[in-house]
Amino acid sequence: MKEIQHKHLPPQIFNLKAWVVLVDESQLQKIFSDILSRAGFNVLDYSSHQFPVNGFSAFWLLAESHLAIHTFTNSGWCYVELSSCNKEKAFRFKELVKEALVKVTWDDEIKCSEPNTQYS
Repeated sequence: MKEIQHKHLPPQIFNLKAWVVLVDESQLQKIFSDILSRAGFNVLDYSSHQFPVNGFSAFWLLAESHLAIHTFTNSGWCYVELSSCNKEKAFRFKELVKEALVKVTWDDEIKCSEPNTQYS
């Protein structure tokens, strides 16, 4: 098993959302597994589910959080959402997706979520 380096991080999650024009399960698994590796993420596990009518969902469990995708085969679109506690790796992921996939639209820039320390 690969040893994972760790350090104390503030409670922050960086979210990235995109739509890509690709719905082939094997291509998406290969592309995103490669991008995650090249971005420096540590993949702990992968799981997917093919729905009986159409489409599939896939999930990569990362040491740095997770990546989830869901396809809409009738329209040809795939929704992609990355959550990461590592900002640099999230930015690298975005750049690598742009290089690998010609048709990609981003919902927004990478957003940082932090806990609200004001309790009610």
